[in-house]
Parts: sequence; C-alpha cells; structure tokens
Amino acid sequence: MPETGTPYWINEPPAHREAGGVLHVTTGKDTDWWNNTFYGFKHLSGHFRATPVSGDFSLTVSFAAPYANLYDQAGAMLRVDDNNWLKCGVEFTDGRKNFSVVVTRDDQSDWSVMPLDGDVEAPVTLRLTRHAEALRVQIERDGKFHLVRLAFLNMPETIEAGPMCCSPLGEGLAVAFQRLSFEAPIDRELHD
Repeated sequence: MPETGTPYWINEPPAHREAGGVLHVTTGKDTDWWNNTFYGFKHLSGHFRATPVSGDFSLTVSFAAPYANLYDQAGAMLRVDDNNWLKCGVEFTDGRKNFSVVVTRDDQSDWSVMPLDGDVEAPVTLRLTRHAEALRVQIERDGKFHLVRLAFLNMPETIEAGPMCCSPLGEGLAVAFQRLSFEAPIDRELHD
C-alpha cells in the first residue's frame, strides 16, 4: 500500500459532503484547471481534494454527474505544483461526454479527448497509476481497464492526488464520487 497523508481541499467547493462512502461535490462558478497553451490564460481554480502520496501507486476513482455545460468535468488529478500536474476524467464538449486527459508541464497544458458512448450520467471508472516518472491513465470498459494515455511528469517522491471537478463556463455541477481508493501500483506490463 502507498503511504498517504490526510486529504485537504485545494479550492474548496461551495458544497461537499460524505455519506455512505460517497463524496458529493457541487462545483463553483467559472472554475477550471488550465495553463496557457492555445487559450493564453491560466486557471488554477478547480476543486481538488488533494491527498499527499509518496512513491508509486494506483488511484481508482468511480464518479457520475449530470454534465450539461460546455467543459463541465470530473475525475482525478495528480499535482506536483501549479505548473506541473495531470487531470483526467469526463469532460462535456461538443454536446457529449468525452474522456479527457490534460498534462501540464512547465506551465503549459496539453489536451486529449476521446468520445464516450452511452448515457451522459452513467458512472465512469478510471485508474491513474504512477510508475516513477510515468503516469498511466486507464478507463474501465466491460470490466477491464484500457490504456488511454501514458505521460511523463517530473515528480518528487511525494505528490498530491485525488478527485477533481470544475465548471469552467457554468456552476453547480453535482458530482458523486462513489469510489476513491489508493492501492499498490499495478504491474508495469502494458500489453497482454
């Protein structure tokens, strides 16, 4: 098991509560995580429940929300500092639910998206794994995890990781995080 510290909020949302093992979060207005690239702005106002984690680990997060506004998003984040971080999960763009990954290195963000079929409010499960300097993002489909992104981030021994959500062009997205588990990292093998 990885060594973890006590969780705390970075940009505490206007409403949050835990009940029956579920973390319920409601997003604030005009909240986001993005650094510079393409848009030329820097937003560090998204909601992030940060847990200090040392060494390698796998974080599994299951969550659902009624996404409706452009860029509404929820998922997980790993943060070194304001200029180096990764967020992944569902992002509502082009009128549909997408799986999105943003990696920010040296104050510049990039973005990748993959359309997700099905009900917009259906739960999604992702797994974020740290293997030394590598970050592995996976989505669960049909009971198996599938690779979405393998990324590099220069990281110290201890970083912050946990659930993330925001509403860049709206507010009041009600997210239910049904599963949040830190475990020993999965095997480094990428292929069956």
